[in-house]
Amino acid sequence: MGEKVKKILIANRAEIASRVIRTCDKLGIETVAIYTDVDSNLPFVKQATYCECLGSGEVSETYINKDLIVEIAKKHKVDGIHPGYGFLSENSEFGKLLEKNGITFIGPRAKNILLMGDKLESKKFVQSLKLPTVPGYNEDNQDADHLKKQAIKIGFPLLIKASAGGGGKGMKIVEKESDFLEKLSSAKSEAMKFFGNDRVILEKYLINPRHIEIQVLGDGQGDAVHLFERECSIQRRYQKVIEETPATNITQKLRNEMCEMAVSLAKGMKYRGAGTVELILAESGEFYFLEMNTRLQVEHAITEMITGVDLVQEQIYIATHDKLNISQDEIHSIGHSIECRIYAEDPFNNFLPQAGDLEFIGKLKDPTVRLDTSYEDGNTVSTNYDPMMAKVITHDRTRVQNIRKMVEALVHLPFLGVQTNRDFLIKTLEYPKFLEGKYHTHSLEAWMDELCAKSEEDLDDVFASFNFLSKKSRKSGINIIEDAWMRSSGQWLG
Repeated sequence: MGEKVKKILIANRAEIASRVIRTCDKLGIETVAIYTDVDSNLPFVKQATYCECLGSGEVSETYINKDLIVEIAKKHKVDGIHPGYGFLSENSEFGKLLEKNGITFIGPRAKNILLMGDKLESKKFVQSLKLPTVPGYNEDNQDADHLKKQAIKIGFPLLIKASAGGGGKGMKIVEKESDFLEKLSSAKSEAMKFFGNDRVILEKYLINPRHIEIQVLGDGQGDAVHLFERECSIQRRYQKVIEETPATNITQKLRNEMCEMAVSLAKGMKYRGAGTVELILAESGEFYFLEMNTRLQVEHAITEMITGVDLVQEQIYIATHDKLNISQDEIHSIGHSIECRIYAEDPFNNFLPQAGDLEFIGKLKDPTVRLDTSYEDGNTVSTNYDPMMAKVITHDRTRVQNIRKMVEALVHLPFLGVQTNRDFLIKTLEYPKFLEGKYHTHSLEAWMDELCAKSEEDLDDVFASFNFLSKKSRKSGINIIEDAWMRSSGQWLG
């Protein structure tokens, strides 16, 4: 450990693979990309120093085939493997396999992943550190009658959550006592199906909470730092859509308390690498531990924008040196940053996943706007993988200026050829409650009817409705789309 890293394999695909390659190129580190037949024309394959085809087949046979990935890593004599997010990023067995083969896992230790991957054990651990958790039940007795008695003590409404779960799977809201046993049976059945484990925990259901997360870095020895918070409350069915930092309408005292709590947890578990402590913030101002993601987050880019810290670079440094490369007093938050996720889905048809050939992504006019994607004009978007095609990230001095910048950026990114949620994002950014910064985790669902209302206006009227845009900017956006429309033989493909 501690020697210079010369070559890294990226056990992932598309946007996050391109993201890791960008930092490796900056550091002079060679990269190995792995890809499937369907991904063979995506930019990340060409961006890597070396590449290996995984063939075709299910994800279990390709991107999460641990033995095959280790075989490729050994063939290329890599120093480490970066898992990105998703796939094997929180797979403790993969970390152990790499250690057995003398390959550095650029992520946390297996014990960190195991502890935080179990909602029951993680909550117990957080409580042992005297840190705040949502009132509820997290003991071993899983008898239905016993759980019902505990539910009555907690009070309704409450949440039943799969202990080993995530992404809303195995999670049920129970409004009243008479529904409890039916919802419990459903949650346990779903948990067993998705996670092979039907243990559940019970939690008090907080009305109109906010989802705040804290970025941390730990050295694995007991030291850790935070890189401030991210507001992730704009979400649909537990899928984040827009993130921003700093969070709106919170005091500096509350911000400090949440960040200190996250650092205490990272230090207490001797966490190694980049991780995110997710918190639930009640209307009362009280906050509680929700879970910890033991990996890089999709929305890490907004933290990089306000701090100037390259989180992938820090991950590599920590994994290969067992120490931090930055101290808390060197980390500062400057300005405001927003991330919008571009999904290949149709918001006007129940967010149905979309596929197609990209005719024209667009062309950004502002060089300060960051577009993280691994698609280019002519690529085919399939429904084989996650529908996220790109992330648009902006940074400016104030939140108002930054929202203006984001709307203008989205106008210049029509992603012609594939239906996306771009127009939905613009409408959300301009929604009065969002502009006021007054929203919570259920807000997007409450706004949905208005945001998904189809308009029969022509293009000029649509862009004229973007009240943040100057007349010149509106015209620029219209010209881009009209040009693409002409190039696609007069067929509207957006």
